[in-house]
Amino acid sequence: MKTALIQADLAWEDIGKNLSNFERLLSKIKTGCDLVLLPEMFSTGFTMNPSRFSDEELNNVPLWMQKIANDKGFALGGSSVAAGVNGYSNRFYFARPDADILFYDKRHLFRMGEEQNHYVAGTERKVFEYNGWRICPQICYDLRFPVWCRNRNDYDVLVFVADWPASRQDIWTSLLKARAIENQCYVIGVNRTGADPNVTYTGGSVVFSPKGEILSQNNPEIPFIVTADISLENLQSFRDKFPVWMDADGFTLIDS
Repeated sequence: MKTALIQADLAWEDIGKNLSNFERLLSKIKTGCDLVLLPEMFSTGFTMNPSRFSDEELNNVPLWMQKIANDKGFALGGSSVAAGVNGYSNRFYFARPDADILFYDKRHLFRMGEEQNHYVAGTERKVFEYNGWRICPQICYDLRFPVWCRNRNDYDVLVFVADWPASRQDIWTSLLKARAIENQCYVIGVNRTGADPNVTYTGGSVVFSPKGEILSQNNPEIPFIVTADISLENLQSFRDKFPVWMDADGFTLIDS
């Protein structure tokens, strides 16, 4: 599966400007790409002001994603603010070509940024199927909680979309690598660049193999796009030869 990660600066709380910028960047994706991923809250930046956006503005984001996926023929994922009956969610949308859009709501809300005061935490860990792959989506702070994203023999790719600060860049890379090794899966991490009123970001988008090897590379002609090819056959061969998963401890998550 050919993947592309778009790490870009985000216009603060400006949905229209961000969607236009990503349309420009998405137009540079080469034919044959299967999966494209955008950062956390790619349409607004990591805002704690979700009520400033109308429901129409927020609902337009997944519609825009679905149109891109249908027109381009690749799956498109990324998180955005979503409005619901119980409040706002930090929601990962997964738009597949000519199929219903899927979503996952961020479970672990970043209390150091008071995210829990403005958004409702998700309650369900999800796995999406696409072109024979099983993809488990996660959002930023979820990366610090390995039990939540533990592979139960039910996914092949673990995806993290993030607005991860430059001050903790080494932690970002270290945790992504650890999640790949311990779960014997590919791990994809896509982070933004630039700055918002509170934080500076330096990207560091990366794809790790199940052995913890870096597979991604920057395209010097398109510096905002990181690409990698991942192989289901290679993944299964590694799992067969080194079946750590067979000795994993069983457990059940209980919502407290």
